[in-house]
Amino acid sequence: MNTTYALRRQEIVGALVAPRVRDVVDRWPALLIESQVFAEFHRINNVNLRNQFYKELDRHTPKLITLFRDKSTRTGKIAEELAKLMRIYDLQEQRDVNMRRALVLRALPVYLHGPDLTDTPVALLTVVTDDTTDAALFSPESICIVVEDEILVSGPTNLADSFLLPLWYPENLNLTFTFIQKIVMCLEDNKPLKGHLLTLKNDLFNE
Repeated sequence: MNTTYALRRQEIVGALVAPRVRDVVDRWPALLIESQVFAEFHRINNVNLRNQFYKELDRHTPKLITLFRDKSTRTGKIAEELAKLMRIYDLQEQRDVNMRRALVLRALPVYLHGPDLTDTPVALLTVVTDDTTDAALFSPESICIVVEDEILVSGPTNLADSFLLPLWYPENLNLTFTFIQKIVMCLEDNKPLKGHLLTLKNDLFNE
């Protein structure tokens, strides 16, 4: 994969029409392997994807949870959905670091976009048993990554790990993944943040 990186970049980035995800993974099946996803990210950005993501996510988590809690006390659909997530989280007897990460990653799209994310061409499908309680929101049996109505990756039980693996993200999740890329991963594209993202960044760094 390292020796074919230049060819892969030319086929994907240099294409006049963006290739379908299915075509990319058919030609380069190693991109469905977790270790190769991380290696590809390092080849592109010279950054350890997992270490950087977890370090910065954990650093921002306490303030993000505070912001989500504050929003959940207000009125409207976003507040109601955030209040539901917080209520389920607070009922858990043991709230470890993975559960806190899962809470933030589930609440972030709601906070930025609102609770309606239907017709999304890429999704994280949570797999639970029939008798699973609401706690499955944070500790599912497994998670499948669905792209263009097809399961491409299955098996992770950690929501944060699953966030690292999608090959691309859809337009209606642009704010969430821009936040992760530019604020959590510290990857700069020289484009200024606007609207909800700028407000969230200011709130996050405002002591």
